[in-house]
Amino acid sequence: MNNKTEEILNRLLVQLFNDILHIEEKSMKNTDFDNLSITEIHTIEAIGMEGNRTMGEIAHDLRITVGTLTTSINRLIKKGYVERKRIEEDRRVVLVSLTESGKKVFDVHSVFHKEMIDEIMENFNGDELELLTKALGKVNKFFEHKYKSFQ
Repeated sequence: MNNKTEEILNRLLVQLFNDILHIEEKSMKNTDFDNLSITEIHTIEAIGMEGNRTMGEIAHDLRITVGTLTTSINRLIKKGYVERKRIEEDRRVVLVSLTESGKKVFDVHSVFHKEMIDEIMENFNGDELELLTKALGKVNKFFEHKYKSFQ
């Protein structure tokens, strides 16, 4: 692979990552939930609608430490989006769920993702979509492998 291709790929990956975050953040600022950071929104997304997830499960999905997650969860509890409870059988286990307000954030954020995917899909034909899906799958696999190598 030549240097020009490497430069283009690097620029595209960095730009895509930054653009998605900025667009996501701006779309949420136009809602009733403008008091949330994009990190907090992603924490709400990781908790999910089903809830009753452990801190360890959520931290793993977000690829952060439980300590870092605890700080975020505490902020979300104060804002009224999340609740935490211990199970009686083992008081060490903390389960986290979304409140009704948290579920509304989850729904609004899901709409952003659906619209993003719908618009992307409109711009590709069937073969292009299949190729894009395969290519992004390979990119994702690379990043998963890279993440695991740091553990």
